[in-house]
Amino acid sequence: MLSTPEFGVHVVDCAERHRHWSAPEVPGTAGIVLPRRGIFRLLSDGREQTVDPTTGYLQTPGEEQRFAHPAGGDVCTYISVREPLWHTIVGAEPASPVHVDGRVELAHRLLLRTEHDAADPVERLVHTLAAASRPSRFPTRPGHADLADRARQAILADAPESADLVRLARALRVSPSHLSRTFHSHVGMTVSRYRNRIRISRVLAHFEEGETDLARLALTVGFADQAHLSRAVRAELGDSPARLRRLFRSFGLSMNRHAKG
Repeated sequence: MLSTPEFGVHVVDCAERHRHWSAPEVPGTAGIVLPRRGIFRLLSDGREQTVDPTTGYLQTPGEEQRFAHPAGGDVCTYISVREPLWHTIVGAEPASPVHVDGRVELAHRLLLRTEHDAADPVERLVHTLAAASRPSRFPTRPGHADLADRARQAILADAPESADLVRLARALRVSPSHLSRTFHSHVGMTVSRYRNRIRISRVLAHFEEGETDLARLALTVGFADQAHLSRAVRAELGDSPARLRRLFRSFGLSMNRHAKG
């Protein structure tokens, strides 16, 4: 947990597992929620949204929210920001859903390290919010959202059939071309790009936990080898795995977590 007079950063565990909508929750503070692990559903202001490490959302005071956690074990970074600072950084509220690429995820994970490595927390906050508040690069389109969600769930669960598009399409009983078009329409990237994005999210999580062996890490998260890992990380984050590993290795970090149903 990081707390300042202007903003706070928390890691929130959504431990409960339930497919149906939760009781209504009405937040009292403004903020942005950026997932670290898992996949769940959000119902807010009459709109449904799938939330996973590639897609975050805004929390607006007084706006009712309901959640469904079919798998359980979901973990998010929650950043609460006082209104004057929010408008200074962002200028206006970004629209939900919030696009979370690898750079945004790296930024919000590093926010929790500022008490340990003497970095300027406001500078890291600016980096995180500025990146997360960019307009989404893809439109929300009607139809077949459940198919895209089932594909995401298979990839996040490391299901054997999720290793390539053809096997995944066969498991979901659709054609590869239909799955490819539908997935891109709803997720904003190809199936293979999404798979690599989730792998890189797991790389960052392993760095937080102290992993230093890049060859072993590559195999653990599903890359063919260390070279494959390095290419994917550079393409998504613009930096080498070795340098990113050093960012997390310098200081051990035990995160205080808040449980949430």
